[in-house]
Amino acid sequence: MAQALLFPLLESGLVPASGVRAAVASAASAQRLSQLRPELAVSTDASAAWASAVVLLAVKPQQLEAVAAQAPAASTTEPPLLISVLAGVTLARLQRLFPGWRIVRAVPNTPALVRCGLTGLAWGEGVDGPQRSWVHGLFAQVGEVLELPEPQLDAFLALTSSGPAFVALVAEALADGAVAAGLPRLQAQHLAQRTLAGTAALLQQQNLHPGELKDMVSSPGGTTIAGIRCLEKAGLRSALIEAVLAAAERSRQLA
Repeated sequence: MAQALLFPLLESGLVPASGVRAAVASAASAQRLSQLRPELAVSTDASAAWASAVVLLAVKPQQLEAVAAQAPAASTTEPPLLISVLAGVTLARLQRLFPGWRIVRAVPNTPALVRCGLTGLAWGEGVDGPQRSWVHGLFAQVGEVLELPEPQLDAFLALTSSGPAFVALVAEALADGAVAAGLPRLQAQHLAQRTLAGTAALLQQQNLHPGELKDMVSSPGGTTIAGIRCLEKAGLRSALIEAVLAAAERSRQLA
């Protein structure tokens, strides 16, 4: 997730590579990142990163306690800003682990890598107007930004952060079906992806309810309604609803 955010920001020029200090857990990770971005200063020593005015925290939630123990005390005159992208970890817990820091909880998703992301933001105590504008502008470089009450972030994460995996699974299944029906694999994958992208664009640009588009395509006695009948029998809609609910519940458990 850190790379999905950082790489587009570097390419846009909003964040210069000279101003970034990347800290990773292992020498192997440092080597991989240095190969991808030779212009970055990458280290397994996080002291330089912690000394920055803004810290982007992107570790696994189960690593949080150990990472927080390495953080220096915040300056009382100019508290540093910590932007956390950890799934499920609340502002209250972050504030307890990083006393004196100003905390932002951000929930971005991987389409940020191609600047089509969605990011939900919730503000901790003391984050002032200029800092909010700066953070908002930062994430706006990689997609749409929404400010939400923190209790809504679990549902936001389940839909937008886990959702790309659910959509990818649908794309893969559609392509498999096309292969079973006789199309070559690569062509089937391309057509499935283009169908999903075109459908999303149509829904958004014409402000259609999904049910409207379904009805537009479903001719009486036609091919589409025959396929929809199979999907309803298989419980596709229920499965997707339950997937989002399960992801939201897991986010709350991680807190």
